[in-house]
Amino acid sequence: MVTEIRFYHLTRQTLEQVLPDLLEKTLARGLRAVVQTSSVERAEALTQGLWAYAPNGFLPHGNAKDGHAEDQPIWLTAEEERPNNADFLFLTDGATSTKLEDYARVCDIFDGVDQSALAAARTRWAEAKKAGHALYYWQQTDTGWVDATPV
Repeated sequence: MVTEIRFYHLTRQTLEQVLPDLLEKTLARGLRAVVQTSSVERAEALTQGLWAYAPNGFLPHGNAKDGHAEDQPIWLTAEEERPNNADFLFLTDGATSTKLEDYARVCDIFDGVDQSALAAARTRWAEAKKAGHALYYWQQTDTGWVDATPV
């Protein structure tokens, strides 16, 4: 199965600033998400951040500490798992997955200011391209996100 993979090159905002907006759009479409991080501690930090990202905002979510994965529209984890039957996978902090085909869309969000993160994202792009996935490249600018997918 071909999966749509969107690479999000962060240059103006942090993951903590961008992730809630992407997750809000996912839930607005009636879809579920898994956010895969590099560590259990990072998953917990993002979980806590989603509770406080906006004064009037709310994103229903949980992680292993919360339990009831099947009931969570957004599941945060350091594991390669899909316990909530998610449609979208958000890869953060360099996390990778061998199960990209299980998702309709994968969003690979990386820090474009960090040269090692940028190099790792280029490697993931090449691997995904070789696997035949549909790839898109979104880059932050002063005016917002721009589709900079190579032709």
